Amino acid sequence: MANLEITGFVCVGAIAALAVAMAPAAQVPVRVDSGPSVVSVFEGDRLLMEYAFANVPFKPYVKRFFTPSGANVLRDMVADHPHHHALMFAVGVDGVDFWAETKANGREVHKGFGEMTAIAPDSLRPAVLTETLDWVGPADDKPLARERRTVEVYHGPALGASLLTWRTVLAPAEGKASIKLFGSHYFGLGLRLPASMDGKAEFFTARGPRDGDAVRGDETMTRGPWIACTGEIEGRPVTVAMFDSPANVRPALWFTMVKSFGYLSGTINLYREPLVVEAAKPLALSYGVAAWDGAMKADEIEKLYKKWLELQKGDFAK
Repeated sequence: MANLEITGFVCVGAIAALAVAMAPAAQVPVRVDSGPSVVSVFEGDRLLMEYAFANVPFKPYVKRFFTPSGANVLRDMVADHPHHHALMFAVGVDGVDFWAETKANGREVHKGFGEMTAIAPDSLRPAVLTETLDWVGPADDKPLARERRTVEVYHGPALGASLLTWRTVLAPAEGKASIKLFGSHYFGLGLRLPASMDGKAEFFTARGPRDGDAVRGDETMTRGPWIACTGEIEGRPVTVAMFDSPANVRPALWFTMVKSFGYLSGTINLYREPLVVEAAKPLALSYGVAAWDGAMKADEIEKLYKKWLELQKGDFAK
């Protein structure tokens, strides 16, 4: 991998120097490495995240995301559900399903990256990856929608966890006045948990164990500003959480399941309430994903959630 260019946009060549210049002496700088199909974010020599954008059949996604000790909390392209890609975003648009992956489904097509940067809000320095995608239907290459996707990766011992922000701004494609979003109850920002957590993940919210509406089997829709689960990876306890932003168009309705396999999605209730998105007012969504070593308690998750909210201040859709 080379710290050069991605898809014709200036990016990581100057980032390493920028990160070094900004970093206090006690901190290790962030490095962003670009390859032909994957962008990797490092803290020194420690891999924080991998983002796959090329040689993917239907959608770019976060391929791997690690706890501070190096445990990957995501599972990709499992035999039982090959369309489950670690941490991915998909909904239905104008009658086309972008979640599943068959010839009848839509594709999220990578068009290019904007400039990748390292900045320093509140003494934390996220590596920022911004991508443009066309959402293309199965019949032809004519886009139905266009997305501006931003993934921010935070680091530093003050967090006590690994933390990223996933932002999506979804709008009708050029020439379209509006699009109608729909989906199954799990459509949204989906996270497939490791195999060691299948049947064993323990979900909870600030109120206690997961509650909410049962959909089918042990699949549950739960409301709340965040949801978390604990389990084990290679015999070590870990905790994974997803955060909702109060700026989102609707409060999060969290899809969770455990028995068949461990899964979590941040949804906006499209299966009950489809949403029309107009060209003049794109859909802007923001979610946080955190991963800890150890079994965290609700108060510890709440503390990081509030810190994440501080980092989200401002209108990211502009």
